[in-house]
Amino acid sequence: MSSPQHLRIILDPRSADAPFEQVRARIADQARSGALPVGYRLPTVRGLADELGIAANTVAKAYRALEADGVIETRGRNGSFVAAAGEAADKEAATAAADYARRAHRLGLDHDAALAAVRDALRAAYGTGG
Repeated sequence: MSSPQHLRIILDPRSADAPFEQVRARIADQARSGALPVGYRLPTVRGLADELGIAANTVAKAYRALEADGVIETRGRNGSFVAAAGEAADKEAATAAADYARRAHRLGLDHDAALAAVRDALRAAYGTGG
């Protein structure tokens, strides 16, 4: 790659999403799109907080959520890096889907009702389309 990638985050103060969620979503989107390649070193929590004009705890919360989602990995004092998130995200989604299917079955939902609940949840998470 000839040009270095840069993390680009612009917070929208009018957004219904909390600042930590905006930071989390922007980093996750850039990691998944390849704009931030696997192994890209993220700014320090304090550095990104200063750059964005927000509290360090807000960035730390976003980084913790990203790490829990498998999007980034923290290597102690060496910093936080974009992880190979595709496999981790796919595996976590498959596990969550299997857990949901077992729970829906235990609750007595039939296939159509369980699927309708998933569609409603996806519509709520991704927007009104589909």
